[in-house]
Amino acid sequence: MEIHGRSAIVFGGGSGLGEATARRLAQLGASVTVVDLNGRRAELVAAAVGGRAVSADVTDEAAVQAAVDSAAAATGSGLRIAVCCAGVGDPLKLLGREGPTPLAQLRRVIDVNLIGTLNALRLAAWAMTTNEPDAGGERGVCVTTASVAAFEGQVGQVAYSASKGGVAALTLPVARELARFGIRLVSVAPGLFNTPMLAALPQEARESLAASVPFPPRLGEPSEYAQLVEQIIVNPMLNGETIRLDGAIRMAPR
Repeated sequence: MEIHGRSAIVFGGGSGLGEATARRLAQLGASVTVVDLNGRRAELVAAAVGGRAVSADVTDEAAVQAAVDSAAAATGSGLRIAVCCAGVGDPLKLLGREGPTPLAQLRRVIDVNLIGTLNALRLAAWAMTTNEPDAGGERGVCVTTASVAAFEGQVGQVAYSASKGGVAALTLPVARELARFGIRLVSVAPGLFNTPMLAALPQEARESLAASVPFPPRLGEPSEYAQLVEQIIVNPMLNGETIRLDGAIRMAPR
């Protein structure tokens, strides 16, 4: 799928991996719609890349539909690229010190990370089905964000691991379903990345995490995630796969 001149939507595009992706796609000539719960951040990124900003919760059907409609109308060829980076990483165990973790706390993580991804994916993919196929028969490309926690979840990541495991698990069946429309789906499973989620940790903790990565022995940069998204979009044989982007790390239990 060619990027230049195409309409792209990035969910969670106001910061971190999503912001880096929005910026890279814009640099490559895409018309980018930046969607984020934090409307101010969405506006700042959209202004920087010459795109459109939409404040929306990925679990809100009407809000996501409006964002998709806006992106689809941005160019004459419809929505062609959708990237979902929206997510939360609340540290939760199954059992707390005084009893089971409240179900509402567990549900919130699942709702945002898994249900939100499904919501964004289903609405973006439906919009893509009406596109005219390009020379290679493609109508669109979708990229979702899993995590290495889907495979090696640590203590305190019960809801996060479950949600990201769901994102990884849906990738193949959805890619197979969308194949008849000429729409591809690939998921990226990042390891330890220099995002706002890790920025809240003390410097000592960040350095320790960075040193645990075999090579390169550092935190990943959001621009490296965005670089992989670019490659997924332009390489038509990448489909139905969850790609680890982690410097060969395998997470320890704690």
